[in-house]
Amino acid sequence: MRLTTETKKEIIKKYGRKEKDTGSPETQIALFTEKINYLTGHLQAVPKDVATQRSLINLVGKRKALINYLQKKDITRYRKILTDLNIRK
Repeated sequence: MRLTTETKKEIIKKYGRKEKDTGSPETQIALFTEKINYLTGHLQAVPKDVATQRSLINLVGKRKALINYLQKKDITRYRKILTDLNIRK
């Protein structure tokens, strides 16, 4: 099961600044986190899926870059998104 449009809309509504805000770092981090959680579960079920493993590593790297950017830009938004999504740093 992929990320459905309803799930994306809920995430954007919760973490975005406006209704259709898909570009803010918080929204992107939340969407990446949802995808990472799904792929992690998939890899536990199918451990030999190397293509999925590679895409998971790429997503984690992109999310880390966004988190580092947010940390440099605004520390309060950075702390809030980490606590909301339960991300370790």
